[in-house]
Amino acid sequence: MRLRRFTFLIATLFVAALAILRAPTARADGPGTAPQPAQVENKVCLTCHANRELSMKLPSGETLGLYTDEAQFNASVHGKQGQRCTACHTNISGYPHPATTARDARDFSLQMYTICKQCHDKEYQQQLDSIHAKDIAAGNRNAAVCTDCHTAHAATPPDNPRSKIPQTCRKCHSAIFDQYKSSVHGAALLDQSNPDVPTCIDCHGVHNISDPTTNAFRLKSPEICSKCHTDKVRMKKYNISTNVLNTYVADFHGSTVELFEKQSPNAPTNKPVCYDCHGIHDIRSVKDPKSMVVKENLLKTCQQCHPDATADFPGSWMSHYDASPTKYPAVYYVNLFYTIFIPVVIGGMLGFVLLDATRRVLNRLQKSGSH
Repeated sequence: MRLRRFTFLIATLFVAALAILRAPTARADGPGTAPQPAQVENKVCLTCHANRELSMKLPSGETLGLYTDEAQFNASVHGKQGQRCTACHTNISGYPHPATTARDARDFSLQMYTICKQCHDKEYQQQLDSIHAKDIAAGNRNAAVCTDCHTAHAATPPDNPRSKIPQTCRKCHSAIFDQYKSSVHGAALLDQSNPDVPTCIDCHGVHNISDPTTNAFRLKSPEICSKCHTDKVRMKKYNISTNVLNTYVADFHGSTVELFEKQSPNAPTNKPVCYDCHGIHDIRSVKDPKSMVVKENLLKTCQQCHPDATADFPGSWMSHYDASPTKYPAVYYVNLFYTIFIPVVIGGMLGFVLLDATRRVLNRLQKSGSH
């Protein structure tokens, strides 16, 4: 009897809510104004869903929680916009609700996340080309979907604070997060809230995250690093050279990678890119004793590609600096010598040839004129 009364009450509330929803929307700008229809509808839903114990059994035997925290939802971006529950739960129009077809809790998430495209079609289409979507299509049900990153009912600005970004990725990529948090980038972000260092999405993208294990990503990685490391304003704060890309592209390694990136972006190459020498997620300051490019460790780093390299081998690397009277003066003055010597020698030779040819022509003209 109690169950029937409860069901009747819920049905009555839904009818009342639907009647109100048909009326013109009232603004809730201040005290004494009528509540908006969305608020009324959501209150009806929360009559049941504010119960922390509310749940349902799925065919897998799992228990699916049906509780929604009203305060969290109201503080979310959707709650602040006055979003209705049924804007996402479009199949709900009364009570009892339609039976779910989900086999287990993950199946429920995979069925529900596609609803996001109703409002966020651009982002939804982008994620279809991501490594996450491709993994799901390949049968990996644990690959991330919208609600895994943004949550269902408590979606808030994903980059406020900015440190929230790697914390979100940490849910699935905890081992990588542990490397990142102790890196020069991660420590600056997580410990100092430094806005200048990259987070996961600055290197991997947001919704269109590509597969970082491909040849195409590898060849493009110097360009990714250069977005920050060629920024003169940003690098000036930390006294870091912005010549990293130019000096890299000027040497054999970089010129080969650049050529591959333009001509054969999917072809493999064994030439090193930035992260081969500096690390990937565990990048350290060049002053850190554990850095891969600090003097004591540089030979070992070079030997990854050059196993026969001797102790003198790393001496040919100038740390992304152009030679100057203060940095690598021997290289600077040798370059300066050849910069002057080669034009003078070649220019002198060309001048000699030109003068000789002119003299010969004039001599012939004089001989023909005398006859």
